[in-house]
Amino acid sequence: MFFALLMYGAALIFTVGVGWRIFDYARTPAPLKIPTTPAPTTRTGVWIRMAREVVFFESLYKSNKWIWLFGYIFHASLLLVAIRHLRYFTDPVWGWVVLAQTFGTYAGFAMLAGLFALWLRRIVVQRIRYISNLSDHLMLWLLMTIALTGLMMRFIAHTDVVGLKIFALGLLKFDVQPMPADPLIMAHLSLVAMLMLVFPISKLLHAPGLFFSPSRNQVDNPREKRHLAPWAAKLENK
Repeated sequence: MFFALLMYGAALIFTVGVGWRIFDYARTPAPLKIPTTPAPTTRTGVWIRMAREVVFFESLYKSNKWIWLFGYIFHASLLLVAIRHLRYFTDPVWGWVVLAQTFGTYAGFAMLAGLFALWLRRIVVQRIRYISNLSDHLMLWLLMTIALTGLMMRFIAHTDVVGLKIFALGLLKFDVQPMPADPLIMAHLSLVAMLMLVFPISKLLHAPGLFFSPSRNQVDNPREKRHLAPWAAKLENK
């Protein structure tokens, strides 16, 4: 029951917190036309640019190839791991989730390697070390320990995955079921809950924040169309 309440509470805080931050981003004024050039001159071009940014991390690739490589390894591996975990929340398991099981298993190692490289960069590279604070290191260590405990359950101390799935499905149906009394499961779920709790107040908000970046989501048409923020338009009308 403790872990059920923990996961419900973490999910609620995560959903409300991220939702509020997105609402806050959406209502924040963008008084200037500041797309990073060369920028698209049409709205369709902006959507294509945003898609390239989300899927390929285009600007990071142009900025620093090594950081792009480590970051892309981590994010791609995280996606595969998340897809693999869908088997605990679906019954019957979807076919494409079954196909992703092997890839998702070994993606855990790539995820851990990518995170370790990103953390090492904050120590070795002097200019990155200078701007890094304690929260940056703690966030990377939190993600690494989540990956590490997950891999330990898979390859070192096997756990009762059937019991874990019964517990997970019970959470979705608001029918709390017993959770396997496994220290690794408890540690793994506690770390995941901690990640969900701190997500709305951490730098991980760059995920939804990317879509509200004026340097990325604006059309480069200052000569064709005057850019006027809504709040400025109200003042002008007065």
